[in-house]
Amino acid sequence: MAATSGSRVVIIGGGFAGLFAARRLKAPVQVTLIDRAEHHLFQPLLYQCATGILSEGKIASPLRALLAKHHNVEFQLAEVTGIDATAKRVAARRPLGEPVEFGYDYLILAAGVRQSYFGHDEYAAFAPGMKSIEDALKIRRRVFGAFEMAESATDPAERRRWLTFALVGAGPTGVELAGQIRELATKTLRSEYRHIDPEDARVLLFDGGSAPLASFGPKLSALAARDLSKLGVELHMGSIVTEADLQSVQVKDHDGNVTRHEVGTILWTAGVAAPPLAEAVAKATGAETDRAGRLLCGKDLSLPSHPEIMVTGDLMCLDKLPGVAEVAMQTGLYAARRVRHLARGEAYDKPFRYRDLGSAAYISRGRAVVSAFGLNFGGFLGWWVWLFIHIGFLTGYRNRLGAILGWWFAFARDLRRERTFTIDDLPAAAGPYGYPAEPDPPARSGQ
Repeated sequence: MAATSGSRVVIIGGGFAGLFAARRLKAPVQVTLIDRAEHHLFQPLLYQCATGILSEGKIASPLRALLAKHHNVEFQLAEVTGIDATAKRVAARRPLGEPVEFGYDYLILAAGVRQSYFGHDEYAAFAPGMKSIEDALKIRRRVFGAFEMAESATDPAERRRWLTFALVGAGPTGVELAGQIRELATKTLRSEYRHIDPEDARVLLFDGGSAPLASFGPKLSALAARDLSKLGVELHMGSIVTEADLQSVQVKDHDGNVTRHEVGTILWTAGVAAPPLAEAVAKATGAETDRAGRLLCGKDLSLPSHPEIMVTGDLMCLDKLPGVAEVAMQTGLYAARRVRHLARGEAYDKPFRYRDLGSAAYISRGRAVVSAFGLNFGGFLGWWVWLFIHIGFLTGYRNRLGAILGWWFAFARDLRRERTFTIDDLPAAAGPYGYPAEPDPPARSGQ
């Protein structure tokens, strides 16, 4: 049961920032954590869920279980729709649409971001992004379904199209997903089909920049490009997608040349945008936003003229900090520490300082790139470091053990058992028996 006295703190979002803040806030502070999902998700491993290595249960944990021992914290399953900064109230909607409000003395915004389609939200129907469990399962259906569609196709051109995958965005998510699709085709599925050779699968990686993983620096970027090319990923750098539909993508290069590629599957891993909540908060508080809609905050993570409202994680725009798990964790801990001092009537003027512990990206089995503590390296050593980093970041011993077992089967025996889907899930404009299939609706933003 939640505490009945003390300052009221509302946390919007149960990701790394929200969870770390909630766990750090102790009684007599009363904490209400609101999220539209009942679980905490380890987003960096979504691509492994999408490609059959790990089940969704290995990268997600129920928020109620994670907060069970924190008796001053109450979890509410709801979608926040806005705030009243003057009355200090949060408006939300429960799963069946019932409106509800929560009063607060301090508000921590940790709602994360959603996929950005750069003004073409219609692409979401056939080019899913990867920000949630639903997205990963949808991509799993699309990827494995594409091989099934190719196997049953009688027209060679249709078969080639189904075996062509287009990924838009060469950041960590795009690079990791591209590498896994090629590894899936050349290892796991190589002997399972009778009419196609899965190794014929083409993976096209498009990005408007000059190299993959550009944020990792030129050395690691070049290393990633080399490893991806060896794996068979076709790099199309300096290419911007100008059109996309169910069967093709059209891209324009730096010279203005336009090329259309026939593809069976399009996956969108480029760009992020703040959820509608950020705009609602900006209107309610007068706060400014950046081009992606994220909220500009001060060095203490608070909004101008509203010291009781703090912004954390990906929703925050401060000092060009990257949208990675470590930033979310550290801002969540800082926000909790600041609230504790303010709730006791103490001043807290220490600004937030980010401690960069490094970055890592998985390429394929035995290959990863790591930037940490001033060192840049890759290959087999980078792969082992990547493994230990992600084991440490996973929430709970059960998830860590489950991930280790899943990795052992996938890496040592080329087995990926987490790839269940049905005929209704196949990524076709028309079903395999000719019945029309409606495209998936655009993904909703969430906390």
